[in-house]
Amino acid sequence: MDTLLHRDALARFGHALSDPTRTQILLTLSTAPSYPSELADQIGVSRQILSNHLACLRGCGLVVAVPEGRKSRYELADPRIARALTDLTGLILAVDPACCPTSDTDECC
Repeated sequence: MDTLLHRDALARFGHALSDPTRTQILLTLSTAPSYPSELADQIGVSRQILSNHLACLRGCGLVVAVPEGRKSRYELADPRIARALTDLTGLILAVDPACCPTSDTDECC
């Protein structure tokens, strides 16, 4: 595994958070480790979609798969990720809706 520079790690974290499903996976895993089938049911996505997002999060270095016999349990790669998510969800943002629409297809100006 490669060790990332701070800016690269932040960019990967930002990429992970840019998708609502990946964000929900991270928030769910911040409370407790889980199995893919349980995560898919909790979040309300198919197992294939969840698998794709877990692969992305593993590639970003944010989650790890812990083998347990024939199954794998997923958890955050570092406990500090949970603390960072808690800090981020506690932020209060003054958003200009004309500049940053909430639609997934629109970009901020």
